[in-house]
Amino acid sequence: MGLISSTRMLEKARSEGYGIVAFNVHSLDMLYAVVEAADELKSPVILQTTVGSVKSLGADNIVTAAEKASNQFNVPVALHLDHCTDYSVLVKCIRAGYTSVMIDASMHPFEENVKRTNEVMAIAKHLDINVEAELGKVGGVEDDIVVSEDEAQKAVPAECVEFIERTDVPTLAPAIGTAHGIYKGDPDIDFDRIHAIAQLVNVPLVLHGGSAIPDEDVKRCISLGMAKMNVSTELKNAYSAAIRDHFIKTPEALDPRQYLSKAKQAAKDLVHSKILLVGCAGKADEIQENERKKSHLVVAN
Repeated sequence: MGLISSTRMLEKARSEGYGIVAFNVHSLDMLYAVVEAADELKSPVILQTTVGSVKSLGADNIVTAAEKASNQFNVPVALHLDHCTDYSVLVKCIRAGYTSVMIDASMHPFEENVKRTNEVMAIAKHLDINVEAELGKVGGVEDDIVVSEDEAQKAVPAECVEFIERTDVPTLAPAIGTAHGIYKGDPDIDFDRIHAIAQLVNVPLVLHGGSAIPDEDVKRCISLGMAKMNVSTELKNAYSAAIRDHFIKTPEALDPRQYLSKAKQAAKDLVHSKILLVGCAGKADEIQENERKKSHLVVAN
């Protein structure tokens, strides 16, 4: 089937009360591990890359690998550019074949956020590419974006309504108390704020900072309207820890196939657990059928 936009899969997830996980991958090996794990559970999945990974691996290489993986394993796969502040990088990734992009202008005043989001929407809305924007400021570190606890701000429900009305953005990431990275203590998630925002807007909401959130909190967020959960640090740590453990136990075993296979399995185990947590296992066929119907309508018109 190839890569698809995440818009419709997320709309379906929100309407049916489950979530879809977006995994940040930092190597092509990690990318294949995520898609293979999704296939084993017949789950839709979103691959994400940071701007740093795009610069490291190349947008064209990432798209080629993602397309091949999606065709090989035959599950719905979207490819998303995460937390991008650079318009030129967004355009480069769209041209390369990304099917979803995030314009992160949350560090700017509301009016500037609207302006920058609309600049991206002007391109993406004609190309069936999902656009994600953020309101408020999610704390923590994501690539080279650092937001301290003092700077973190929660999204205002009324502003979420106005923002969507003025940008028509199809997915929104409101800051609700989560943070990027691994939490030092329990996350302070504002469930009442999620509920208030979800009651006012119909677009799928995105849960940033999904690594290591307690399972019961994740399920509650999804039940309130969060349709996409981002997982980055947890996956990266599982993959890297497997390689570290390999060399601790067998320092002379230098064959990359040995330690990379262990890293891949650790990544797959983590992906399995998150897919089962958000309830999207077994949803691949439904989403693929929806995409086929859309394709037939486009051809007919």
